[in-house]
Amino acid sequence: SILSVAALAAVAFCGDIGSRSLGLPTASAFVPSSPPSSHHATATASSSSTSLHMALGVLARKAKEASLREYVKGGLEDSVRAKVDELKKAASTDSNLDPHPTDADWTAGPVQAALTKRKGTITIVAEYKRKLDQSGFIDEVFSPEILSPSFREFGATAVAVMADDRVGGCTYADVEEFVQEQQGARGDMPGPLPVISSDIIVDELQLCQSAAYGAEAIVLMAGVIGMDKCKELKTYADLLRLECIVAVSSKEEAQQAISDVGATLIMVSGIEGGADEKYAVVDGLDVPEGKQVCTIANILARDNKALEEVEEAWMCRDRGFNAVWLGDALYKSGSDSGEHPGAIINSCKAKSSVKWASPKARSGKGEGAREYLGDLMM
Repeated sequence: SILSVAALAAVAFCGDIGSRSLGLPTASAFVPSSPPSSHHATATASSSSTSLHMALGVLARKAKEASLREYVKGGLEDSVRAKVDELKKAASTDSNLDPHPTDADWTAGPVQAALTKRKGTITIVAEYKRKLDQSGFIDEVFSPEILSPSFREFGATAVAVMADDRVGGCTYADVEEFVQEQQGARGDMPGPLPVISSDIIVDELQLCQSAAYGAEAIVLMAGVIGMDKCKELKTYADLLRLECIVAVSSKEEAQQAISDVGATLIMVSGIEGGADEKYAVVDGLDVPEGKQVCTIANILARDNKALEEVEEAWMCRDRGFNAVWLGDALYKSGSDSGEHPGAIINSCKAKSSVKWASPKARSGKGEGAREYLGDLMM
């Protein structure tokens, strides 16, 4: 799952790895660069899980900066180099660097359109990872070749890959494998799902990696890199035709992401409360006329074997979220025949009422499936 933004914000950013190595302008060329706000650096909850997220965040951030430098020293793959050249050429034209196209010209990208369905429904972003936040590597996780079609067939709308080997146990090779498997479903029903790179993105070089390996969207963590850096990276992502999901943890951040960054995909992340606390972050936001914002709730896994996350997904749907992001919760029960990741996705999408249905996984496929684990409490 996306790491606690409050935890990651505590780490100082050395910055501009790709700008130096790729010859791209630095942040100061477009917007004043500023560090993440102190509000989020001090907003860390006192729970043990948040403390663990902070420890992981500090190590992950330093490791990411170091690994990017080593990656550049080792030379870029041809596909990544091609994206670097594409970005440099596009960025050389000043008119391309405005992150705020005319509202009248705005249209939702394919990922946002897929995640935004009619009121009263919820879409699912299924995140692939080999490490859980609290328990390390997952013993029974299947390969992308196996889980990718399962995500699709059981009703996920998009696949995310935590492409940081230290935090999620995955790399961009996993992004590529998911993309290739999904593209193999062209012409089928259901068809291919978009793939999201949820790496800890701190530099435009990672945007080039994401685009080169076929991702259609990326995640920017506002509390990690600050709004100015989000704005800069979104500008570059637009040039690479990558949609940007901005992860926020406060209403102030959410409004800044919309007004200053130009984001229309907002994910509420790093909040350990339930649906009410998450929805308070996006309730009543000022959205420019002519635009629509897709809201995503990142559901944190509970430290138990129950499936309370399913009920929270229903509650997020009822509050008005467009989508939920499921990471660790998908793997809590391993590959159990009734509570595997596909069954949990299927249950979250069910048109069940929090009042009448128990939050259990459904092992059948499709909305008409009747194979419930647990009885309907009617």
